[in-house]
Amino acid sequence: MKNIASVVIAIVAVFSAFISYADTACFPSEENFDFDKDLLLVQFDCKTDVDDLHTVAALATLLSDSKFSNINYHAVAGTYGIQEGLYVPPNTLFELAFGENWTDAHENFDNAVDQVLMIIKATLGKQGDVWIADAGQSDFTASLIKAIQSDLPEVIISERIHVVQHSNWNEEVTAPENLQFVKDHADYQKIADGNAVGNGTPGFRSPNFTQWEKEVVTTRLVEIWQLAIELSNEYNGKEGRYNNAAIAAGGLDFSDLSEVCWILGLQDIKDTAEFFERYTK
Repeated sequence: MKNIASVVIAIVAVFSAFISYADTACFPSEENFDFDKDLLLVQFDCKTDVDDLHTVAALATLLSDSKFSNINYHAVAGTYGIQEGLYVPPNTLFELAFGENWTDAHENFDNAVDQVLMIIKATLGKQGDVWIADAGQSDFTASLIKAIQSDLPEVIISERIHVVQHSNWNEEVTAPENLQFVKDHADYQKIADGNAVGNGTPGFRSPNFTQWEKEVVTTRLVEIWQLAIELSNEYNGKEGRYNNAAIAAGGLDFSDLSEVCWILGLQDIKDTAEFFERYTK
């Protein structure tokens, strides 16, 4: 009986651990990103943490790989929520990294919704799904969903619009009604935080990783990383902005890229070192 009891206790412990993990990191959706039809929409708040700048450079690095270079993607800057603090101007970096393939929601929120909606409608019209990496808050996403509902009432949004969020803080500084709206209407996936290693998603916050220049060899990517680091050093902690300790130490923080990795099925990447090993060689 003691042996049976021990087995039961062990099973309960394992099941409890499984439930605990599931509470903090959902498992990949039954839907998978279709590289031929789907849209990857990466939305950056750029307020007030400069980690978005590093994430832009990391995204450009990932998209330069031959496996991902043909992805239909679009980036949006300024998709912040109700947090206080100053904006981190990212325009020169977005232009260098993405060319014309990005939209400025900070400059004109409503116009940005209209522009991105046109891209979404084109994707949905070709039977593709939309995958949103909310590298920030979900207020802009809520406006997009409302616009889709208005223009395309026949679309089943919970099946066609997938939203991935990794940060508790991002949720906390999204207007509560907007966050609930997105959760109620979209396929909302909350994953484990990309700032930590070993929790089921890649951990891309690395205060001790200072050797990126030895890893990045492509001229274009070198320029993107140099500008991202220059801007992040300029604005980190400046005029009351959030002081990112990892970046202040000379390291890297592109934790928001964990959402893109989740969408593209790259959850097995461990950390920053493995990311550079895979995508800069």
